[in-house]
Amino acid sequence: MKAEEFSRRREQLMSMVGSDGIVILPAAPIRRRSRDVEYRYRQDSDFYYLTGFAEPDSVAVLLPGTRGGRFVLFCRERNKDKELWDGSRAGQEGATEEYGADDAFPVDDIDDILPGLIEPCSRVYYTMGMYTDFDARIGEWINSLRSGGSRGVHTPHEFVALDHLLHDMRLFKSRAEISTMRRSAKVAVKAHERAMAVTRPGLYEYEVEAEFCHEFRRNNAWISYSPIVGSGKNTCTLHYVENNCRLADGDLLLIDAGCELDYYASDITRTLPVNGHFSAAQRAVYEIVLEAQLAAIELTRSGRHWNEPHDAAVRVITRGLKKLGLLEGSLKRLIDDAAYQQFFMHRTGHWLGMDVHDVGDYKVGDQWRLLEPGMVTTVEPGLYIAAASNIPSRFHNIGVRIEDDVLVTSGDPDVLSKGLVKEPDAIEALMAG
Repeated sequence: MKAEEFSRRREQLMSMVGSDGIVILPAAPIRRRSRDVEYRYRQDSDFYYLTGFAEPDSVAVLLPGTRGGRFVLFCRERNKDKELWDGSRAGQEGATEEYGADDAFPVDDIDDILPGLIEPCSRVYYTMGMYTDFDARIGEWINSLRSGGSRGVHTPHEFVALDHLLHDMRLFKSRAEISTMRRSAKVAVKAHERAMAVTRPGLYEYEVEAEFCHEFRRNNAWISYSPIVGSGKNTCTLHYVENNCRLADGDLLLIDAGCELDYYASDITRTLPVNGHFSAAQRAVYEIVLEAQLAAIELTRSGRHWNEPHDAAVRVITRGLKKLGLLEGSLKRLIDDAAYQQFFMHRTGHWLGMDVHDVGDYKVGDQWRLLEPGMVTTVEPGLYIAAASNIPSRFHNIGVRIEDDVLVTSGDPDVLSKGLVKEPDAIEALMAG
């Protein structure tokens, strides 16, 4: 992402905040995995969205009321000894020259400087509750200003939830963001193709998962969430992540895996037969889910409301379950009673962007939000038929989900992950080599 993209975002946010406000964003803290081992650092999405700065121990401040609107960055100082162990730092010089900060200060000096930046402002835009330690520091800075009230020190009179403005900005993707998400989807597509090519009875789920790790890292991407690689009865566990069972002849394999590339996520699911051929029952269930997905994608259009794709998927799936004999009754009554939820118990999609379950409201007031160009959502209906005494044995442990990433445009839906096959015949052909 070019520096101009981050600058444009800051300018847009400052214009919404107004001249009497201040925006404060802390970087994500370093997280410890065990004892002295840390997780690989990943910057807070909101912080990175506005700065492009990936270092911890940083605080970004936007001051719309100053001439031209100032971007101030508190960050770590250069330190030869620490950089030897942990890698290079931008330092204050890099913050201004490489990241567009108008001013940069050592983060260790923030207690002396930030209260003075807050003091002339009437409103503080900040997201409470994300990082409790930083919440406490914000309170200390405000209290220090209040204690000086008798000496004429001004104190902000209002805290405003920053995420209300910022997350609405993030919901609408720019051309640069869409381009990055398209590249992220292409990497995930290649990884799914690798998995389809190697899948066969006798492998372990984690061996298939390894194909994703290989393809992601060779493209400088990381997993955007823990991959779901579930076979047999595991296809019916929605968030199965153990990935340690052996693939059996005649079972299905459900793979839900995506990558994060340049801070933007992809999220793709495919379901395939372990032995390369769908049984009659598996194909019947699969084709219902595929029809539901295509119906939902068709309604992922500007001017439609958020829930219309889900409603379309529900209609197709309920009708299909009736045809299979798994539900009985009128279609309307089954939908009204949500009878389908025994086999389809989740929503048909979610926002996608810097986070896999990305930010943005699904309703405005009590009304479903209208879809608009620039929004990106997943479309992922599924059917999960666990073994039970009242279920015909031919349907036991058939779990199917099909998921793609879809951009809302001014015209037809743009499926970012369209390069990956999903017709059952095409899946069988790819697996056959």
